[in-house]
Formats: sequence, structure tokens, C-alpha cells
Amino acid sequence: MPSPFPGMDPYLEAPDLWPDVHLELISKIRSALNPRILPNYIARVETRVYISREDDPGRKLFAGDVSVEKPAQSKAHRKPKSLATIEIAEPIIIPQLMDDEIEEARIEIKDRKTNTLVTVIEVLSPSNKVRGSEGRESFMEKRREIMASEVHWVEIDLLREGAPSVVPILKPSDYHIFVSRSDDRRHIRCWPVDLRQKLPVIGIPLKGSDADVPLDLGAILSNVYDQASYGHVIDYRKPPLPPLTPANARWAKRLLRQKKLR
Repeated sequence: MPSPFPGMDPYLEAPDLWPDVHLELISKIRSALNPRILPNYIARVETRVYISREDDPGRKLFAGDVSVEKPAQSKAHRKPKSLATIEIAEPIIIPQLMDDEIEEARIEIKDRKTNTLVTVIEVLSPSNKVRGSEGRESFMEKRREIMASEVHWVEIDLLREGAPSVVPILKPSDYHIFVSRSDDRRHIRCWPVDLRQKLPVIGIPLKGSDADVPLDLGAILSNVYDQASYGHVIDYRKPPLPPLTPANARWAKRLLRQKKLR
């Protein structure tokens, strides 16, 4: 069952679904690139590690809501009250949020002969777009490091919510893809993509005079959607999270009715 949307499916942005989508996108991008870049290059999945502190603004995105529980007590263990009984107050149970070591996956393209890093491809996570969060600082630090090197930078942002990493955005849109070539940092190539549009085919830069490798993001997303069977778990009768703009919500409602999903 294919996605009913022509490009990015906004239902894939749901907090409980996106971590799986993110991993699938990383895996499928690598699988699409390797046959095209071998034998001179190799694409590998690497991780960036950072520590999320207890007061991290982005912590809610992966720690979940804090709940307060009362310990269960069966009727068999309850004793009848009497004047001579001294009751012990029952505590409430609060989950303790400890500092967490968070790993975020990305793709690195390396020269096979020299093992030098050529291109980094990042698919943004929600924590990368929360201002003041450890996840955003880790992401931006890596971005600054790459921008000061001779490594190409590719950034794929398929999340509507949160702060973009590149400002100002010349054309406001739902999604963005950026490519910064190491030999032309002053000009970042940007693909602004609206919900109603197909995802583009972008060029992944390599070394020197080697031609860019085409990466069809629309085909990759369709493959991810089919292989992970998201159509069997998404309830299109409900509005997506985060919510759409009023105009896009009306458009999506008509589209889903045409597809007989509402």
C-alpha cells in the first residue's frame, strides 16, 4: 500500500513513529548510494553521541511524559482501621530521569583508498530542531566542524515542527534539503519543498571532478513506506501530529477522501 501523499507523508512525523522512519531513511539512503559510488567510495552509517541532561529542553522528545504512580495494594493486604493502628503514609512513585547518552545516526561517504571523509548526510531528528537542547547543540557543533573542513554537507529536514538550522529561509516551506559543497561554502543549495509537492532528486557531491550522484528522495521515501508497512499502522481518519496549517488540512482531507482513507 503506497502513501496517499505525493511527497512527504505528514503522518510519518508522529513522535511515536518518526524514530523508526528516521532509521529506515538512513538505511535506504545508504543502500541507494553504495551501488552508485563503489568502488571508489563507500557509504557507512555512523553515529554522533551526546549526553542529554535532566534539564535538556529536547528531553521530552525521547524521555516521554513523567507520570506519577501510586503503589498498588490488594484488598487482601489491607488491614481494618482501628484506633490503636498507626498508619504509614504511602509514597508516590516518580520515575527518575537520569542523564542519557543519545546516539544519532548519519551517513558518511569515504574515499576507499585513503579512508578520508568526503561527504556527511544528516537526516534531522526532532531534537535537532529544539532551540537550547543538547541535541541541537550537538548537531550544530558537528555542522560547524564540517563547514570549516573540506567535507561536503548534506542536510535533509523532513520535519515541519521546530527551528530550521539555516536562516534566513528565502522561501517558507514545509520541508528543506540543503547541500553545502566544500569548494563553495558561500552558496548553499536549497530545495524548499511543500507538503503538496514531490520530494526532489538531489545531487550528492563527491571529490574533485567526480560527478554528483543523484539521490531520488521520493523513491527512497516510497521504498521506506512500503518496506516498513506504515500504511497498516497509520490511522488516516485522525489528523496528523504535528497538526497541518488550515489550508493544508483542508487539502489533505480532500486527498484522503479521494483515496477512501476517510
